[in-house]
Amino acid sequence: MDHPLIRFFDRVYLACIWVAGTAIVSMSLIIPWGVFSRYVLGTGSHWPEPIAILLMVVFTFIGAAASYRAGAHIAVGMLTEALPPFLRKACARLVDLLMTLVCSFVVWYGTRLCLDTMGQTLAELPWLPVGFTYLALPVGSAITLLFVLERIVFGSQQDRPIVRFEEQDDTPSEGAA
Repeated sequence: MDHPLIRFFDRVYLACIWVAGTAIVSMSLIIPWGVFSRYVLGTGSHWPEPIAILLMVVFTFIGAAASYRAGAHIAVGMLTEALPPFLRKACARLVDLLMTLVCSFVVWYGTRLCLDTMGQTLAELPWLPVGFTYLALPVGSAITLLFVLERIVFGSQQDRPIVRFEEQDDTPSEGAA
């Protein structure tokens, strides 16, 4: 199925991948700078550790949304795989319901947390309101909620070509020149 909403979710999924990837690469560059400045230069920059922590939060919550859509999240299926098909389907619906509840909870309270802490700043980064440091929490949960709703309405998208890019055949077809 190639519904316009699914194509929209494909773009959201790619954005999540890029944001999470950029966060982990940036973090991988910032941490060595912190170590170098502390032990080689002897000055010890104050910003690398809090920025790396913020990037890890972004990587975690935005990357988790993409992971959920791709079906790459941690799931223990030993019990459900032993169930008859109708109970397996009921468990899947229960999981969708619980995911909807949890994501809604985190979006609501994460947003409240961000708004309530906008007047505070971090000691190491006085220019950055604390509310921005928590922003990945409601944003990542809202995106995950969208992917949960997509799963409920359209079914699992884990086998879409955009999600399974590593399985795509890069060899040209026989008819191509």
